[in-house]
Amino acid sequence: MKDFKAVKLSYKNTPLDVRGQFSLSQQDCESLLKVYQNDERVNELLLVSTCNRTEAYYMAEEDLSKDIIKEICSLKEVEEEKAYNYFESMSSSSDAQMHLFRVAMGLEAQVVGDIQISSQVKRAYQWTADHEMAGQYLHRLMHTIFNANKRVQIETEFRDGAASVSYAAVEMIDEITSDVSNPKILVVGLGEIGTDAVRNLQNTEITDVTIMNRTLSVAEELAAETGYQVRDFSELWKAAKEADVIISSLPIADYFNADNVKSLDILAFKCFMDLSVPRSVAVDVEKIPGALVYTVDDINARADKALEKRLNSIPKVEAIIEASLTEFNKRTQEMEYSPIIKGLKSTLEDIRCREVQKYEKELSSKEKKNIDKITKNLLNKIVKIPVLQLKTTSNIDKKEGQKMGKIISDLFDLDKQ
Repeated sequence: MKDFKAVKLSYKNTPLDVRGQFSLSQQDCESLLKVYQNDERVNELLLVSTCNRTEAYYMAEEDLSKDIIKEICSLKEVEEEKAYNYFESMSSSSDAQMHLFRVAMGLEAQVVGDIQISSQVKRAYQWTADHEMAGQYLHRLMHTIFNANKRVQIETEFRDGAASVSYAAVEMIDEITSDVSNPKILVVGLGEIGTDAVRNLQNTEITDVTIMNRTLSVAEELAAETGYQVRDFSELWKAAKEADVIISSLPIADYFNADNVKSLDILAFKCFMDLSVPRSVAVDVEKIPGALVYTVDDINARADKALEKRLNSIPKVEAIIEASLTEFNKRTQEMEYSPIIKGLKSTLEDIRCREVQKYEKELSSKEKKNIDKITKNLLNKIVKIPVLQLKTTSNIDKKEGQKMGKIISDLFDLDKQ
């Protein structure tokens, strides 16, 4: 019997630079899906990869985590030994199910309730479906997740507001520039928080974004991902003069100060979003007419309110997940044992009909109806006993339920029907 399993790596146990080595692009995911298309051991496979995690969910009889890790390492040209330090396997179907639900809902996200992860999981499922690696089980599981996600959005405050500094900063920028036609955004410094800010800008209507980093190749790589333009760090002050908003996550204290900001000749306003600690935008910049400065503390205050709402909503989200999984597994169990139950009923019905037919000539029309009714009621009560036992046993221990199902099949020779 094939079970749902998973192998996973995430920000919880893996540093950013290592996560980057195992990060899978769409092309990478599609290559891996093609590898397993002809592998009889796997008939369903879902690959989820973001900046914070790389995970594979699959249906198989045996634990194939080492095999999947090996394929990922081969594709990404990373030594296997390194991967084993970070990847974890989940051989329990219930654990793998619950983890995928929690990931898709944003409960396992670095930013609790992250809305991006839902879209990323949907894209991953689309790639799986396109390569015909989603069977009946995965199709049903994913649609159960999507329905649960709708309930979370409608019934809770789990997705309300911006709960990360980078997302809150982008949300503030969107509000500040709402009356500006085609605002120009300059992002300087592409550490983790600066990179997150750039990615979050993709969720807005803002399109004129320039990214800049002291290491040009880092900026070029992110530009290839987002489609934004890159300028060399040597052009910083020229780009800053043209920008309406400057997002800075430079690790240099007071890099933007009154002396150099005055040279920008601010006509109306220029907004500085300082995501650095210590501050990369000096306090004295706030005194310059037209300069609007928001620090990490200002942005955090906004993010903290949203985060509090999300944290308070977690019990409701978990209750929705539990209810969805209970219904999914109930339906899955019914589908799994449906052939056995139908076969058992059919076999016993054949026996009943043959026995009744032996005495048909001796019975009146009224007696036939009564006998037929009595024997059918008796049959239903007899069938009910093993069916209830089968379902109860399976709820307690799936493997024991499978054994009982096989015993019933063998006892009544159901496989030959």
